[in-house]
Amino acid sequence: MFSRPPPRLRFQPLKAGEELIRFEHVRKAFGSKHIYDDVMLSVYAGETLTVIGGSGTGKSVLLKCLIGLLRHDSGRIFFQGQDLTEFGEEDFIHLRRHVAMVFQGAALFDSLSVGENIAYPLHEHFPDMKPAQVRERVAEKLALVGLPGIENMRPADLSGGMRKRVGLARAIATNPEVILWDEPTTGLDPVTTETIDQMIRSMQKQLGCTSIVVTHDMVSAFSVSDRIAMLANRRIVQVGTTEEIRRSKVPEVRAFLDARGQELGRAAS
Repeated sequence: MFSRPPPRLRFQPLKAGEELIRFEHVRKAFGSKHIYDDVMLSVYAGETLTVIGGSGTGKSVLLKCLIGLLRHDSGRIFFQGQDLTEFGEEDFIHLRRHVAMVFQGAALFDSLSVGENIAYPLHEHFPDMKPAQVRERVAEKLALVGLPGIENMRPADLSGGMRKRVGLARAIATNPEVILWDEPTTGLDPVTTETIDQMIRSMQKQLGCTSIVVTHDMVSAFSVSDRIAMLANRRIVQVGTTEEIRRSKVPEVRAFLDARGQELGRAAS
């Protein structure tokens, strides 16, 4: 649709550990329900940061605000130092070429084949891409997620785990620098959950990308994360390494982990 990015979007590759994204005093409400009062959070290039918290704390809202699917009410969100507050939809379309989201239910188009689903963002962001190049990119991404040769299948014929992987293949079709994972293991059996966890780590190693994972699954969180951030009481109450979170004495974090003690115990046994 657009031949080059608008002037407001300037993307430059960063070195691992440099600040890539920053949420600064972000507030968000839906009517009388306040989701955030003062969210402060930084994400660094090359890391996997997991956001945990109870239901309704706004974990997924954070991801949607970042890519413009929802708008925050006040505060600022920065991407590579660029303030996204004044971005319009055209700007966010180009941002989504660099920041891709794997939705909770995969969000595949049932009327399209697997191959057509994965090709969809390529048609949106690279309209001049030749059909042979599209087919090659689709095959490449399916192979990367361990599902080669299923281009002609329909989403309805896929298992839950396969749908997640096709959703990932679609997300990485544009070779994004950032992948957002919205509850990637919800509703999956333990074996498939472990496969998805391995894929999150694999994307970090193979693509060199940054990941933000939203989950309430602490087994997965401890498995995939470099750092973990806890959302509670309409703000981030702690950010730390997996070991720092395990040993946390912050009341909200401690209560959240204790409530999932049985789940974590089963994983450790």
